[in-house]
Amino acid sequence: MAKIFANVEKGILVSTLVLMVVLIFGQVVGRYIFQSAPSWTEEIARYLHIFQVWIGASYAVKLREHIRVDAFISLFQGIGRKILESISVILWFSLVLFLAIFGTALVMDTISYGQRSPAMQIPMWLPMVAVPIGSLGMAVRLVFQLIEIWKGNYEKPKSEGIVT
Repeated sequence: MAKIFANVEKGILVSTLVLMVVLIFGQVVGRYIFQSAPSWTEEIARYLHIFQVWIGASYAVKLREHIRVDAFISLFQGIGRKILESISVILWFSLVLFLAIFGTALVMDTISYGQRSPAMQIPMWLPMVAVPIGSLGMAVRLVFQLIEIWKGNYEKPKSEGIVT
């Protein structure tokens, strides 16, 4: 199940990146060669980027690639390290749970207001749904990370072919 989840995330990230590049390239070509470009390409590229950020944040939790300062925690071993790592993950989990709850409330409010995007006239809840989806993805990943910590695994997982 976790592998399927990771593959879906990677698929979304790669496909949205490709689509963004094509849209922005078309926007640039249209603007500089034809002196006219559709406004919807810029808008959809912006919304795709929002999804990339939130889905990418979830995927980065899996790879343990989020920025952190671990000079202090590295001094500890055994149960002390597990407790400090667990506190860190629980605080982070609380934050993403907060984001998921209030992000969902924002989406529900946006649905009830019927707000639409300026160029494409799509419902604005569609781009905003990235916040609760990404937050829930991070929450799930953090639960798995907490389990790994209590197994004694503090290291980053294998890079899965990603060059860092």
